[in-house]
Amino acid sequence: MSETSSHSQTVSTTERLAKLRALFKNEKYNLTAYIIPSEDAHQSEYTAECDARREFISGFTGSAGLAVVSTDSAALFTDGRYFLQASKQLDHNWTLMKEGLPDVPTWQEYLVQNLPKGSRIGIDPTLITACETLSESLEKVDSSLIPTEENLVDLAWGNERPPRPLNKVIILEERYTGKSHNEKIANLREELNKDNFYGFVVSALDEVAWLFNLRGSDVLFNPVFFAYALVTKHDIVLYVEEIKLSQEVKDHLGSEVKFRPYNTIFEDLQKVSQACKSESQKLLMSTRANFALFKAIGEENVEETRSPIADAKAVKNEVELEGMRQCHLRDAVALINYFAWLEQQIAEGKKLTEIDGSDRLEKFRAPEPETCAVIDPNELYLCDSGGQYKDGTTDVTRTVHFRTPTEQEKRAFTRVLQGHIAIDRSIFPKNTTGYVLDVLARSSLWRDGLDYRHGTGHGVGSYLNVHEGPHGIGTRITFNEVPLQAGMTVTNEPGYYEDGKFGIRIETVLLVREVNTPNNFGDRGYLGFEHITFAPIQTKLIDASLLTPIEHKWVNDFNAECLQKVGPLLKPDSPGFRWLKKETEPF
Repeated sequence: MSETSSHSQTVSTTERLAKLRALFKNEKYNLTAYIIPSEDAHQSEYTAECDARREFISGFTGSAGLAVVSTDSAALFTDGRYFLQASKQLDHNWTLMKEGLPDVPTWQEYLVQNLPKGSRIGIDPTLITACETLSESLEKVDSSLIPTEENLVDLAWGNERPPRPLNKVIILEERYTGKSHNEKIANLREELNKDNFYGFVVSALDEVAWLFNLRGSDVLFNPVFFAYALVTKHDIVLYVEEIKLSQEVKDHLGSEVKFRPYNTIFEDLQKVSQACKSESQKLLMSTRANFALFKAIGEENVEETRSPIADAKAVKNEVELEGMRQCHLRDAVALINYFAWLEQQIAEGKKLTEIDGSDRLEKFRAPEPETCAVIDPNELYLCDSGGQYKDGTTDVTRTVHFRTPTEQEKRAFTRVLQGHIAIDRSIFPKNTTGYVLDVLARSSLWRDGLDYRHGTGHGVGSYLNVHEGPHGIGTRITFNEVPLQAGMTVTNEPGYYEDGKFGIRIETVLLVREVNTPNNFGDRGYLGFEHITFAPIQTKLIDASLLTPIEHKWVNDFNAECLQKVGPLLKPDSPGFRWLKKETEPF
């Protein structure tokens, strides 16, 4: 997701920083600095309010970033999506470190290069992954990383820190998942047995939810719940506060699944370490698992790998794929009705803010009212929204103009559209990664010297996290590690943004599928995409002179498909149907 213009409110952090720095002097810690990541103990991108520590200490509300607070400085590291937002939200206490720009160190380099030699740098070990490389770099300047038993930001936050949610867990029936949790656990154990592992620690919240066919509401917008799991050849243990589980949920899980309180996993892993040693086996753990889990089991008893559950979850079965298709059609109805309503309101001269629009589209995704921009009919309107349905998750962005776009806006929009079309139409051999495909989305923008700073696509969960790995399309080298496979979902969302002027993004969810080609060089097999988002592309934003005949035909065909598939779901003569008919006229 990208930043919007509405995030401009600054929070004073002077008192918060003073409380945190006072803890540095405590002889129990004796720290020079403290690291505050965005993530929670499960390395979640989006967190519950109680885990929004970086937001609390810095005032920056973006989803990605890391803060380093020392005795005399405070630095906030974030990526290009959030440069503008962070510059508006950080107060005078903070220095914004724009990751990826020339001469800007990474936060790890900053700790080594900018802090005094001999520094003691605190970190909550539940909030970071294994950190041997960082520790070795710090040792070279006589500095050290100090794991703290308590989180110092929590202590500075005090009684105002929100409590950890204890919301009820629900069952996601097999008619939505396509596979029982018993099958999934059996498949996981088969994988573990192949390489003679004792078991696997399930640490990511969406992986726990997927494995047991359960969902929750502990994290806003992501249907997950706080839990760990341990699957060994002997036991299945779900670490969750039992008050969250109804008898129905317990019956669903069956007698083989044991329950233990959420945080007891750390003491249990100390016992498991003895079992691993006695049986000469290791425990498998994700590279994304937190460092405290590694410490509890003993690093000598662990082998790190990409989570086998992440890989299994990424490839959807036929039930999940059909659910994704169906929920996107229903979501398109909501979006089309929204655009029709919004256009009518603006035509009648009504003044609307982003909160008015967001409330109408989906109340649970409302921005903060006091920081909302007014929707200007003379400017581009970028609407990034999505919904959670039991049969799938949607993520869609469309950019529209309610009056007459400028030539500059039309040219930029068309370059973004050409990249979108190039990804949509691409056919590629199996074992191709999204890292390789990314250039297709940018090449038309590059012709005009334009670009964007975010990835081109991310996986999407099935009634789970809207951002799902391990695959994706983008310039990050990690996207070269996992090939795209038939059954995966991925977004197609190139964009272009001019700070203080306008933003453009076109985002559609794609399913990866096998494609029959006239030839099969290398006997590899070929893949392509099926688009399942059916909100039309606004043709008045297109500079047709830039399009090739194939691109021109793609736009008309896509819009016709939107009318064909979504039109029957709208009431004839309704504002939504009339808007859809107008917007899908061939151009």
